[in-house]
Amino acid sequence: MAPAPPPSPRWRRSFPSNQGDSCECSQGLSSVMASGLRCFRLVHPVFCNSLAAWTRPVSEGMLKTVSGRQNDRGQSMASPAVPIRHFATKKAKAKGKGQLQTRVNLNAALVEDIISLEEVDEEMKSVMEVLKDNFNKTVNIRTSPGSLDHITVVTADGKLALNQIGQISMKSPQLILVNMASFPECTAAAIKAIRESGMNLNPEVEGTLIRVPIPKVTREHREMLVKLAKQNTNKAKDSLRKVRTNAMNKLKKSKDKVSEDTIRLIEKQISQMADDTVAELDRHLAVKTKELLG
Repeated sequence: MAPAPPPSPRWRRSFPSNQGDSCECSQGLSSVMASGLRCFRLVHPVFCNSLAAWTRPVSEGMLKTVSGRQNDRGQSMASPAVPIRHFATKKAKAKGKGQLQTRVNLNAALVEDIISLEEVDEEMKSVMEVLKDNFNKTVNIRTSPGSLDHITVVTADGKLALNQIGQISMKSPQLILVNMASFPECTAAAIKAIRESGMNLNPEVEGTLIRVPIPKVTREHREMLVKLAKQNTNKAKDSLRKVRTNAMNKLKKSKDKVSEDTIRLIEKQISQMADDTVAELDRHLAVKTKELLG
């Protein structure tokens, strides 16, 4: 068999021509790898320490010393921890909102010369009592004669309650009668007031006698009563807001005689009383809504 032809000159130039060239290439590659390894040894601890510093809380912000080697000599390098600001999460904010704030409990006798907190408290309680009475009379599944007493009738002599100008009685569980014989001229106004009372009533007139059929207890009727209860509660809150505003305005007149700290404490006390009353109003509304809807 004939021997293989020798490689072409161009192919021979791509390889080391002798053993000396091969050794020089090996030494160069080893030098590059050694330099890269030394650089990695230097960068690696610094990079790890910096990464740990970014994730460390501020309270742990202290210097950490990392040992490294460079050119086969021990050296010491310090990397400061970077302070991180931790923002409150939505969950933490919601938790904070649920916490009770510091309550104020002023002695009413000590600030009596400035404002009577007892009178303010009585006015706020009266708002609550009016709502309770309103619920008992007008927001009931079963309509009673007393539920028509509060209805306001606009007459030539002014606004009068229905029970002041008419005699209200219950003929049967399904029918209420209003006798307008004493004030026959107010019959038309009384019919209008009953229809616009928000109680879902449709009165019928026979001379001076007003017949008020009691609607059947349906789901729609229950929902209508709930709506009426919410309206009455909102009116009570408006009245309560007026009581609070009047008390604050009265308090402002004493700013020249009393220190600002005392004024702020009294304002906080009044606001606290109003907030407690609002919570009570909402609680009664929730109970009434549950009662009406079953």
